[in-house]
Amino acid sequence: MKQLVQNLSEKSTSFIEIPCPKVDKGEILIETSKTLLSAGTERMLVDFSKSNIVEKIKKQPDKTKDVINKLKTDGIIPTLEAVSNKLNSYIPLGYCNVGTIKEIGKDVDGFKIGDRVLSNGPHSEYVVVPKNLCALIPRNVVDEDATFTVLGAIGLQGTRLANPTFGETFVVIGLGLIGLLTCQLLQAQGCIVYGFDLDKKRCKLAETFGIKTYDVRDIIDVSQWLKDNLNGMGVDGVIITASTTSNDPVTLAADLCRKRGRIILVGVTGLNLRRDLFYKKELLFQVSCSYGPGRYDPTYEENGNDYPIGFVRWTEKRNFEAVLNALSRGSLDVKKLISHRFDFNDANKGYDLLTNSKDILGIIFDYPKKDGKPPRVISLNSNKNSLTSRNNCNVSFIGAGNYASRVLVPNFKNCGANLISICSKNGLNASIVSKKFPFSKASSSYNSIFEENESDTVVIATRHNTHYQLVKEAILSNKNIFVEKPLCLKKEELQDLHDIYNQKSGNCILMVGFNRRFSKLIKVLKDNLDKLCQQRHFIFTCNAGFIEKDHWLQNKDIGGGRFIGESCHFVDLLRFLADSAIVDLRLNIPSISNENDDNFTINIAFENGSMGTIHYFSNGHKSFPKERLEVFSGGKIFRIDNFRELSIWASKGSKKKKLITQDKGQKECINAFINAIKKNESSPIPINEIFEVHSFMLKAI
Repeated sequence: MKQLVQNLSEKSTSFIEIPCPKVDKGEILIETSKTLLSAGTERMLVDFSKSNIVEKIKKQPDKTKDVINKLKTDGIIPTLEAVSNKLNSYIPLGYCNVGTIKEIGKDVDGFKIGDRVLSNGPHSEYVVVPKNLCALIPRNVVDEDATFTVLGAIGLQGTRLANPTFGETFVVIGLGLIGLLTCQLLQAQGCIVYGFDLDKKRCKLAETFGIKTYDVRDIIDVSQWLKDNLNGMGVDGVIITASTTSNDPVTLAADLCRKRGRIILVGVTGLNLRRDLFYKKELLFQVSCSYGPGRYDPTYEENGNDYPIGFVRWTEKRNFEAVLNALSRGSLDVKKLISHRFDFNDANKGYDLLTNSKDILGIIFDYPKKDGKPPRVISLNSNKNSLTSRNNCNVSFIGAGNYASRVLVPNFKNCGANLISICSKNGLNASIVSKKFPFSKASSSYNSIFEENESDTVVIATRHNTHYQLVKEAILSNKNIFVEKPLCLKKEELQDLHDIYNQKSGNCILMVGFNRRFSKLIKVLKDNLDKLCQQRHFIFTCNAGFIEKDHWLQNKDIGGGRFIGESCHFVDLLRFLADSAIVDLRLNIPSISNENDDNFTINIAFENGSMGTIHYFSNGHKSFPKERLEVFSGGKIFRIDNFRELSIWASKGSKKKKLITQDKGQKECINAFINAIKKNESSPIPINEIFEVHSFMLKAI
């Protein structure tokens, strides 16, 4: 099946062949019949992709600061790699999708196979969408009209925030698709509506809906305009649907409003507000968030938890339904808003128009009818790998996110592994990664990885709550396993994996990606410590950085929180350097802490008398090194800063060893794993240490 994507460094929009996405709990699989190209949002993405590096920097000044900080702490090569990876990433296009339900996941009510639905799915022949982002289409609304629902909901949410009442006067600045829909929604609520735009053709189109319009450039004297049209009174509210970097729309809106008028920003404008205008009139200014309450809330969108109607009357889904009902009643006319239609296979013609012509509005893509559902595993036109024996290390990946695609896959390839299959739930990420690396197959079903005979090794790089089940199935499938930390999230899961591995492992290797112990500087440090033959006392500081509390890693059921999900790296590192078993591990969290619990200290005692303290803080600054290790032993002090510089203080003076670039040991970790497979050796990280680290951490929570 095909999906439209935009590479952030390429000038053309392209199709990518992907496996049909997998349906999980609370989700719906839709066969697309029509989608709408959103001129505003999608033009911004395409224009950004076509701009040169200098223009990209000007458009994202905050990102530039992040790059400079990373350059200072990590070095030039990791920084260049990070920037290059970001600019070469692919973005799915589109969010106005109409189609027919082909498959329904668990815990989905109110839908059935064969229903016509509207969703915010992308331009793709099949899409999987959470149930709260879908709405049933009334029988008398044709698919083509229904594609305008999402844009209508954006305008409707802005209208709701403006709180119009019958007889009030409103101005809509910007008469694109959302602006024209917003004008009609205000009219339907009994408002007197004026439309402002720079495009005379759009003004004429708006007038066919009974809206009096003006070219903004003709409004030289706002006071005179108000006298001519409103007896000198200001308007009750202004809704800005324009897209521009200029501050003029907001300034004009403030000029037009009466005292205590309302200004709602739905589009994108400059926001250097004139305080005198807002101060004197006591104006209300508010920015509208997309389709409405629930947007960007993972508990609503991903987990399917609806807001009670008694407390939140209009969620994003109920806004979808309200627009569809307006289309059904004839309160909204969208047929005049369609300027072009293209077959989906000719979608590039639509994007050419988008970038080369201003005389466009709604562009509809028509999708050909499919016979049967597309496969969830597809063969790729990449070079086939030579599969001669198990010792070749034939690897398949489950998970194709940022870390997998930017670190794991290239390192496995560079270390001599044969790349067989790559799997991601949505299918898209797997196909994107396979464009850069020679995988033979892309999949959206992880079962296919365990069933195939071509691969003897599986790399698991999915969200943490899936690790236990995937590792378990990999063990039972007699495959070598490289799993990104952590191994699992619960004590009973760890015990089960321990028992199964001891019973079923055979000659297979189970290894967790604890790469820090393989760093060049850590090896130098370990050699020095071993020569001292003394107890070792550690202080490890992680300047982790802030992440939002609704990030999946912060969710204890999905990511395990930052203690389990991230700091296990550092516990393993100290276990390696101490060269002794852990006898006690305690977690200390401030008694008055935020909900995330991502500022904490870990105290560890080792059997040989060594001790370690790990400080994990999220409230620091990006310009400070992210990771620092200090070791006190045998009259010497060792310090490693960000895995770039090792400093040693001793009685004979001090010395330093500095690397050109940061080395966290990722490549050497993977190389050691592959060599162990080829030589039929045990795991480079002893399996007892893997279970020991996880056991003590899970006991601490």
